[in-house]
Amino acid sequence: MKMNIQFFAGEGKEKDNIKALRENRAEKVEELKLLYATLEAEERAITDDEEKRAETLNDEIKRIDKTIHILEDMKKNIEERGEREDPEIDPDPEKEEEKRAEEEEKAFADYLRGVVTDEHRAANITKTDNGAVIPKTIANKIIKQVYDISPILEKTTKYNVKGDLEIPKYPADSDDITMAYHDEFTELEAKAGKFTTISLKGFLSGVLSLVSNSLINNSQFDIVSFVIDQMAYNVSRFVEKELLIGTDNKIEGLKGVVLTTTAEKATAIKADELIDLQDSIKDAFQTDAIWIMNSKTRTAIRKLKDQNGRYLLQDDVNAPFGKVLLGKPVYCSDNMPELAASATAIYYGDMSGLAVKIAEDLEIAVLREKYMTQHATGIVGWMEMDSKVENEQKIAKMVMAAE
Repeated sequence: MKMNIQFFAGEGKEKDNIKALRENRAEKVEELKLLYATLEAEERAITDDEEKRAETLNDEIKRIDKTIHILEDMKKNIEERGEREDPEIDPDPEKEEEKRAEEEEKAFADYLRGVVTDEHRAANITKTDNGAVIPKTIANKIIKQVYDISPILEKTTKYNVKGDLEIPKYPADSDDITMAYHDEFTELEAKAGKFTTISLKGFLSGVLSLVSNSLINNSQFDIVSFVIDQMAYNVSRFVEKELLIGTDNKIEGLKGVVLTTTAEKATAIKADELIDLQDSIKDAFQTDAIWIMNSKTRTAIRKLKDQNGRYLLQDDVNAPFGKVLLGKPVYCSDNMPELAASATAIYYGDMSGLAVKIAEDLEIAVLREKYMTQHATGIVGWMEMDSKVENEQKIAKMVMAAE
């Protein structure tokens, strides 16, 4: 007769008998404690029945301990061999995902180095006429790192859908929903914010990185991490630029911000102007607000002081970007313009007011042959996205004077 030792059943809960044995052992230990307490309280000798019961309990506890020890050793040995007695039991999804990711990374590194085997098909590396499309595991790591590099994209409201998307837009000057007193038997008047809609389309964009074959062929070099870092940096630079600056007739990004504070000068900012900019955002949207500016703009602001002679910009190790201005984190991007005539020098607000639609996940392909004459391998990435402001009350900008 075949014995079926089942470690997991039902919805994945433990059913290996060890838990039940431990509970049984605890009950017997409690019974022994109760017998001991009784003898101590009554100050008498143990009876024959009590002696037999105590011996039985001690023997059963020892037998349970031995059984638990044997079962734990058996379970450990089976898991180390990667075997399961019940073929119908589903494998641990987390461990399977980790194993698959490791296999795909290894196959990807081998493919970059020209080691082509049947494992590439198993690792979801799809060959094309000029190279291969790499597995989702690598692409997802690149996307995750893009979010880490560009907090602006991470903080936006994202829509992962295909085709055109119509979403409501809340104008900055729209009336808020109100509540008022009314008498009985009188009709309530509806008063709500006036929504409009915006349409998010899909604009295809691509990025190309060339990797030296000398680096790829160095077996001690972590080529997978290098490719992920390189692609994530290039993608994040492009995406962040489009979100901050936008392109005519393409991705609009923060170009759609309407709440504006205009500086008196073309190349200098006053402390009062920063206060005006911050206060243009309602308190309800201040919680997750951040400042976005060029590093040279931040340098100019670092020299500003309040009426008590204290610098407005403060170092704060607990802040997301290490600096706070009027209590809010300061993020610097090289994509933001420097202080110049008519330039949009600063954005302030909650970036969730910016909608980003990613119609197509990042697709990464390896071009091994196309750049052989340069002794390089091409890594190309494609994605389809669009972005517009969906809540004008959440984000404001500072525009420098014309002259």
